Amino acid sequence: MKGRIIPYSPAELAWIKANSKRLRPESHADFCNRFARQDVSLSNFNSLCKRKGWMTGRTGNFVKGEAPHNKGRKMPFNANSAKHRFKKGNLPHNTKHLGHERLSKEGYVEVSVDEPNPHTGFERRYVLKHRHLWEKKHGPVPEGHVLKSIDGDKANTDPSNWKAIPRALLPRLSGGRWYKPYDQYEPEVRPTVLALAQLDHAARVASKRDSDGGSA
Repeated sequence: MKGRIIPYSPAELAWIKANSKRLRPESHADFCNRFARQDVSLSNFNSLCKRKGWMTGRTGNFVKGEAPHNKGRKMPFNANSAKHRFKKGNLPHNTKHLGHERLSKEGYVEVSVDEPNPHTGFERRYVLKHRHLWEKKHGPVPEGHVLKSIDGDKANTDPSNWKAIPRALLPRLSGGRWYKPYDQYEPEVRPTVLALAQLDHAARVASKRDSDGGSA
């Protein structure tokens, strides 16, 4: 009863402690019948056990090997819920199918392809779409080269918009003291800027090769 202290005899306390591991509603009902204590509610019973530290030891979590209480039982039919349940063969709306595309943090389009993921072993993996399409048309990107978007639009994955350039050319296209970054030029000017950068790079490579050969 709430509002007053409920006395318990030593025999009652000993019995409650000995039965504290049982389900509370069950042990409470047995206690009331055994000791004729209809004045002790389940809430009073629980409070006493908590104060004494007589806990059931249950966490509410399933332990390994424990079967769910509804194992083997069929879900009761409900017309409203039945129409929203998954049917055999259905997939969640966010399933990533073959060919699914997404945008990377860097702004590149990635596509799911039919190749095993080397990190997870999953049957599909995401690859850069522009590189995937370019390699299907031209073969593997040459060693020491990267693909550069000609029009500066990373989302334009058409192979004609990508050109394999030496990796060493990237700093030249990133901008510097005498020129601005490649992607900041007007679209119609960018192909010319890229061609000039390639010529400049080729001249530097040739000059270094001649210098190395002359000093040998």
